[in-house]
Amino acid sequence: MTSANGNQPTDRKKDGRAVPSPRTADTAHQRKREDDRPGIWVGYGKLLRKFRTAAGYSQEALAPLLGYSPEQVASVEQGRRPAKAPFTEAAERVLDAGGVLETLQEEVDFAKLPAFFRDFVLLEMEAVSRFGYDPLLVPGLLQTEGYARALFEGHVPMLEEEAIEDSVDARLSRQKILTKSPLVDFSFVVSEVALRQELGGPSTMKEQYRHLLRQGELRNVAIQVMPLGVGFHPGLHGAMVLVETAEHQQYGYFESQGIGHVVSDARHVSEFALRYGKLRSQALNVEESAAFIRHLAGET
Repeated sequence: MTSANGNQPTDRKKDGRAVPSPRTADTAHQRKREDDRPGIWVGYGKLLRKFRTAAGYSQEALAPLLGYSPEQVASVEQGRRPAKAPFTEAAERVLDAGGVLETLQEEVDFAKLPAFFRDFVLLEMEAVSRFGYDPLLVPGLLQTEGYARALFEGHVPMLEEEAIEDSVDARLSRQKILTKSPLVDFSFVVSEVALRQELGGPSTMKEQYRHLLRQGELRNVAIQVMPLGVGFHPGLHGAMVLVETAEHQQYGYFESQGIGHVVSDARHVSEFALRYGKLRSQALNVEESAAFIRHLAGET
């Protein structure tokens, strides 16, 4: 139904109640989607548009120079999709943006992360050490693109294709912390169960094993395997992470079913540290763990 002037839809009546017309509902849905856009994505998009118009390009002319479609450029400018690092690198080069877009990239990536996880990532970004135990999956910081994609494709409830792409990109972007300067001291204890749990097929797992071996060669990264058959160990209580900041503040973190908790109480953090120390002592050492992973990869 439309109003008297024939321009705007009006609400219909059903059992005495107003029912939004389809056009009204579609507009409200679109507005909600726009309101859900992270502010940093919107701000990045506005700057991209400013640089593009200043350089005299249309979206159609700029797109092939960046290696993306006009629709993707439009989505980034409208803040509907986040820019990936290669997009930003190309835009900086073509538009001579002076490093402005590159400066925003870390914040753009940060906004891709699940809301429950962001508080911990802020601590992680300031850490001088990060120790973690993973009983069921390869740690996110050590995952390959194929392994991460298999995880997000199996997410319940099902994710849209764009959400899968954004989640994979966010996970891979976060891995830059492994080689940032100054170096962070990393320790990963990974259950044998996590390593034997096949995701994405044999070729994906073989690539994942080789990636673990390469990452384990970094001088600030120690990877240990907790084998089956050792009996009771503190990791049976579940996954956990310990971080220490440059101010020597220590925090714990654990998550389950998409809900995360940062632990700041000194007594509880101390208990995490005690459990993690016990875990490391019960796990295979670094050399034994590398040999175990090479065996899984079929290289021994």
